[in-house]
Order: sequence, then C-alpha cells, then structure tokens
Amino acid sequence: MEGTGFIEFVDLCYRLEKERGKKGKVGLLKRFLKGLRREEIASAILLTTARIFPLRDKRKLNISASTLSKVLKDTGPPPGSPTLTIGDVHATFSAIASVTGKGATSRRERTLKELLERATGPEREWIVRIIIGEMRHGAGEGLLLQALAELAGLPLETMERAYMVTGDLGRLGEIVLTEGRKGVEGLSIRPFTPLKPMLAEMACDIDKVLREHGGTSAFEYKFDGARVQIHRQEERIAIFTRHLKEVTESLPDVVKRVEEGVSARDVILDGEVIATGRDGRPLPFQDLMRRFKRVYDIGRMVEEIPARLYLFDILYLEGRPLIDLPYRERRERLEALCHKEIVAPARVMSEKGEVERFLDQAIEVGHEGLVAKALDSRYTPGKRGKRWFKLKPAETLDLVIVAADWGHGRRKGWLSNYHLAVRDRDTGDYLPVGKTFKGLTDKEFEEMTRRLLLLKVGEEGFTVFVRPRVVVEVAYNEIQKSPTYPSGLALRFARIKRIRDDKGPEDADTIERLRRLYLKQFERKARRL
Repeated sequence: MEGTGFIEFVDLCYRLEKERGKKGKVGLLKRFLKGLRREEIASAILLTTARIFPLRDKRKLNISASTLSKVLKDTGPPPGSPTLTIGDVHATFSAIASVTGKGATSRRERTLKELLERATGPEREWIVRIIIGEMRHGAGEGLLLQALAELAGLPLETMERAYMVTGDLGRLGEIVLTEGRKGVEGLSIRPFTPLKPMLAEMACDIDKVLREHGGTSAFEYKFDGARVQIHRQEERIAIFTRHLKEVTESLPDVVKRVEEGVSARDVILDGEVIATGRDGRPLPFQDLMRRFKRVYDIGRMVEEIPARLYLFDILYLEGRPLIDLPYRERRERLEALCHKEIVAPARVMSEKGEVERFLDQAIEVGHEGLVAKALDSRYTPGKRGKRWFKLKPAETLDLVIVAADWGHGRRKGWLSNYHLAVRDRDTGDYLPVGKTFKGLTDKEFEEMTRRLLLLKVGEEGFTVFVRPRVVVEVAYNEIQKSPTYPSGLALRFARIKRIRDDKGPEDADTIERLRRLYLKQFERKARRL
C-alpha cells in the first residue's frame, strides 16, 4: 500500500467522534495532518469536511440516495484487511464526478461498487457518510482552521482570513504543511480567486442598529436576489456566486452591464443580481435561480427573465486589496468607478423616522428591506457580525413540528433540524413546508429533544418522526413554489421565533393561509405567468 491508508482516516474520524473537547479534537487533527504526504493533504482535509472538491469547483458527485442504497445492497461482504489509501478513495470520487453522457448512472454505480468492494466494514461506513455529507464527528472547518493555525504558529484570525482569500481549505492545508507561516502570510486577494462574502446579522430594532453603529449608519436596499462577486482584468470578466461557483456564462446581460458601467479594468466588486418583470419590478428569488442554473438557450432566458445588477462594495482595485479600508471610503471609490444605475441606493442616516421611511420605500418597490452598514466597518470575508445588519419586516406562521433530524457538530445529540408543517383543514393532515435548525438556544434544543422523543412514532436514518403536537412561530423570507412538498409550497430561510406552548396543533396555520400569503407577495413583486 503506497500512501496513507484510508483506514487511518477512518480511525481519526472515530476518535474525533468520541472526543468531546475542542482542544482534544484539534490535537487529533494536528497529529493526523502532520503524518500525511504532500499529495494527500488537500484530499484528506476535504474528506474530513465531507467534501470532495473545493467550494468553487463545479464538479459534483451526482450519487443520489436511491443509487447509494442500490449499490450498497448489491455489494458483497467486505474484505478482511484494509488495502485502500486516502488517494484511492479521493481519486475514485473524482472519477465518479467526471462521468457524463449516456449510461452515466450505471457507470457511476459500477465505479462506486468497485470502491465499496475494496473497503472494509468501517471504511464503508465513512465512505457513505462522506457521500451523504453527514460526518457527525464534530470537526468542521472551524476546528480544522484552528489546527492549521497552531501548526503554522499563527493566530486563528490570520488563518481564517487566509481561508477567505483562497476559498480552498485543502489548498490552504497544503500551504501550511509545506510552506509554513511564511506561505500563509504571503497569501493575498487576487482576481479570479473568489472570496467568501461578508455577511450581516438579522435585526428588527432600528434603535438597536443605530446604537451599535454609534448613532449613524449607512442604509442600503436589501435585494431579493443572488449575491455575486464580479472579477475583472482588462477584457476578462468572471461572475461568482456566494458559494464561489462561477456563473458567468449564464449571465451575459450582467457581463454587458459591467463592461458598460464600470470604468476600472482591474477590480473585484461585490453586489446582487435580481430578476425583473416586464414592469421592471423584482421577480421572486425562485425565478432568478432559473437564470443561474441555465447553461443552454441563454438568449431566450435573458429575454424571459431579465437580470439587473446592483453593486454595493469594492474589494480590490488595480493590484491593491481594499477590504481593510472603512466602508465609507470603499463606497466613495465604488461610486467614482461605477455608473449610478448599477450602484445600490444608499443613505447615511441617524434618525429612526428617516430610516423607517426608507424601509417603507424599499418594500414598496419590491425589495426585502434594508442593510445597515457601520461607516467604519472593514470588509471581513465570510464573517457575520454586528458591523452589518439586515432589517426586514417578516410575516410569521404558526407551524407544527412533524419530524426532526439528529444534529451534528455542536448540535450532536440533539434533535435540531425541524420539519415544519401547515394544517389541511379539510383532511386533518399536516403538510410539510420546510425545515429549519435556526432560532433556538442550546437549552431549548435540549428541552425540544426530550419533548419530541416522547412523541416519537418512527425513525428512518437520521430522521425521527413525531406526533404533530408541538407548535412553533416561524419567520421566513419568502414562500416559493415547491415540486418536493405535497403542499406545493416551501418556506425560504425559515427560522423559529418562539415555541408556542399556548397553542395546540389545531391552532396551526392552514394551507389556505399559506396560499394567500404566497399570492400576496405579488402585490409588490412581478410574477411570471
């Protein structure tokens, strides 16, 4: 066997699963990483996080649950001794992802079966966990970054920033273990290597936002669109999503707007793309996603679902990173380089009433709300904090929990991803409309787990099905059409506001109300017929 045995990776995962403390987990990761060959480092790090490829890599494994189940059923008994290496497993996954064309499904099944036939029982278990994305060993990106920081002798903040700059945890691990501190400190922003976007906290209280920002803040429209990062050097333009995937080919109209409306030739910009109807008002997010996924007949889609670009930040200009400049200076540079029509509207305000009027204006023209940005805020890639706040009025629904998934990582041991349902008044059934793990405290997770286990009626994989008894008040961003749920509708960005112990399942909102709220969205949004 040439290379580190996959069984050693499996042993690491079992040890991580048993280790309860963060310090202990970091120690396990450090010892394992130091023993790897150079060519194994990136693969091992990605596999540890249940990934095969870096975030910006377009390749997918394309193994469905039914395919995995079928292959496992057809696979014979495991061998007595391990022969697989980490390189073998990663190379096989890469081969599966490269399969396309006629008969692709059967070829993927055959390749996966060949891998599983070579795997011992424990190795099979972790291969399956990687495929389904459920490692459940509590060592995610955060602990890996801590391990890499300690190996390089650098602060965690420095390593986090290096990760945001590279966008590739595996590559960062290679740099740490082969070039050390000097290699990490030499990393910098460069065009066509996308950064993770800066994120905003949710807020409902304008007074609180103003206090956090010293009494004055910049307020921009919060668009119901898709975050994009635009990279340009001379004639080359590339557009990346918030998940670092390139979508340039799907958005030729956005490329044209950059060509015509941005004077800089060596620049990285942050913004949002929205879809618009014939009247110029925003279309729902779901319609926009059809543009991002389209790779053929793009000309027709440009006509059917026009896209509009709004830019709100600049991260790099003419060889110089700008993320450490305060927001006010970045905004000034953005406005100097970009045509007014493609720059997001913004106002600096310190009066609550003025902010409320601007919020009403944003809602009236079909946007989600406002984003408040501290005037002195640096751009911190991938970070969510109080330097940026989202202000959005939100409808709420009283929904019933009908099932829950076991959590992993910090939520391991809790039922913490809740399946939410509305009531069908005619049949008495409860129709699922989404899932969420957001909104509860650790103490509430623990208590909810106890309550739901007492209501358990069945279990399948990581999901526990329960009698519909617990009602929760749920906020959401949008109601979308759904081919997945029997209700035909799904909530986008659902989050629990509070547990409604004062209500029973018979008090839950109905499918009729959900349908009315769905239609109400189009009072301010355009709608595709």
